[in-house]
Amino acid sequence: MEGFLADAREFVPILLQGVQLTILITIGSLVVSTLLGLVWAMMRVSGVRLLSGFSALFINVIRGIPIIVQLFYIYFVLPDFGIALTAVQAGVLGLGLAYSAYQAENFRAAIEAIDRGQIEAAQTIGMGWWLTMRRVVLPQAFRVALPPYGNVMIMMLKDSSQASTITVAELALQGKLIASATFKNTSVFTLVALMYLVLSLPLILAVRHFEIRARRR
Repeated sequence: MEGFLADAREFVPILLQGVQLTILITIGSLVVSTLLGLVWAMMRVSGVRLLSGFSALFINVIRGIPIIVQLFYIYFVLPDFGIALTAVQAGVLGLGLAYSAYQAENFRAAIEAIDRGQIEAAQTIGMGWWLTMRRVVLPQAFRVALPPYGNVMIMMLKDSSQASTITVAELALQGKLIASATFKNTSVFTLVALMYLVLSLPLILAVRHFEIRARRR
């Protein structure tokens, strides 16, 4: 135990540098996935066959390709077409695109869960499609989507470790580098696991809170 505490005092400051990148990638990809996911969801429920079909195709393609392959493509292949991104930018964009497909399905399900009668009533008083969505549907849909949205946040936090495959020195890669240099695998990866748990716990508790509120309503 004393050895582990001594290792913790030595390694935690280095691992915290990786935590900063982990948080940055998680927040950045969360913003990208939320905005794009909302766009794909709105296209799916727009009633316009072309938009709905394009959105469905994109979602299915993205969900069918592993995240790590998408990261490799963005970081290693796009430069061949003149689009060069830093590792962090590629990590944010790759995770954001990958999770936008899952966010889109969450948002679409939440939108379709709203009573059609409310939409018809809004249209009866002269509201157009966009105004109905903005004032009637989306505020309620966001509340419905909160629990699965929280689960996506937790998954995204953990999957941020995949950015290490394109040289982003986030928490997982920092741990791997320290373990390779010191051969103290048990101490290092125990600390890495504990740090991921500490980062995830607030999100887990928030998801639990919203689930309880949703059931009460």
